[in-house]
Amino acid sequence: MFDGKEWLCRLSAIDGTAGDEMRVAEAVIEAATPYVDETYVDSVGNAVLIRRGHSGGGPRVMLAAHMDEIGLLVREIDDAGFLRMAQAGGFDPRALLGQEVFVHGRERLLGIIGSKPPHLSTATERKKSVPLQDLFVDLGLPCADVHRLVQVGDRITVRKDVVPLLGERLAGKAMDDRASLVAMLVCLEELTHLRCSAEVMAVATVQEEIGCKGAEVAAYTLSPDLAIAIDVCHGETPGISDDRVQRLGEGPVVTFGPFIHPQLFTRLCDTAKRMRLPIQIEVAPGHTSTDADPIATVQAGVPTALVSIALRYMHTAVETLDYGDVVATGQLLAHCIAALEPAFVEGLTCY
Repeated sequence: MFDGKEWLCRLSAIDGTAGDEMRVAEAVIEAATPYVDETYVDSVGNAVLIRRGHSGGGPRVMLAAHMDEIGLLVREIDDAGFLRMAQAGGFDPRALLGQEVFVHGRERLLGIIGSKPPHLSTATERKKSVPLQDLFVDLGLPCADVHRLVQVGDRITVRKDVVPLLGERLAGKAMDDRASLVAMLVCLEELTHLRCSAEVMAVATVQEEIGCKGAEVAAYTLSPDLAIAIDVCHGETPGISDDRVQRLGEGPVVTFGPFIHPQLFTRLCDTAKRMRLPIQIEVAPGHTSTDADPIATVQAGVPTALVSIALRYMHTAVETLDYGDVVATGQLLAHCIAALEPAFVEGLTCY
């Protein structure tokens, strides 16, 4: 029995920023092995999980969920041994002050992020959040040891265990997009209980946070008949209007917009209705800013859909979601894929 919650906690704990996802890939392959026929890591680091259909000739379906988490890089080591940082994927600087971090140098070093104390700041500085350039990592080491163990370009990740909240709510780092990896694994496990003619190519992609590089390579190489990207979207938060967010615990979020194939959108909604599974609808008027965008436009184009999981506090160390949404997303994907018929797939390329 696949224990998705345990795997989500395990995947969240793994350090894996863009360009350094191999440890995540190894874990994903380990989790998926009982449910797929073939696994491999491609030339750019994507973990590819192949589940063949019960008979040859079925549609080739690509799933994509990214492995990389937001992180930081050592930009400078000053004369006192403090580390200045650069972004590697869009951390919210307001959430960094006071965090424990790992610096991945010659050794994995534990440090904290600090700044000038408020008592020594000007009145104007105290009214503003501390910008990234004024934050630093303190390793608590003599300067000579810092220079021996750390170099410019070393990766920095936040140290944070998953915190279980009430009910099915979980908070932690890298839920974007390790939660979608678990949804993809739930889908693969669910397909073992269904008769499915489709060949499913589930891809744990690299470098989404810096431009969806892995998804583009995978889609070009695999050349699927259709694809579904899995990611997170913004959950309801005080001070944000309801039309910009989705609700935690109220089901998968199915996206509609110009990058989304309308027939795939409708099929996902119809599948949810057939399963009596609640879903939410999100409108993306342009780019979705997910793996769906490059997949949809590779080669001659791939009919693509996007299913998301509502998440609060995106790009912080306390990204919060409802685990029930993760499971429901995987189930929706599995039943939609299992019900694909050749005529529907062929019609996706006929407008």
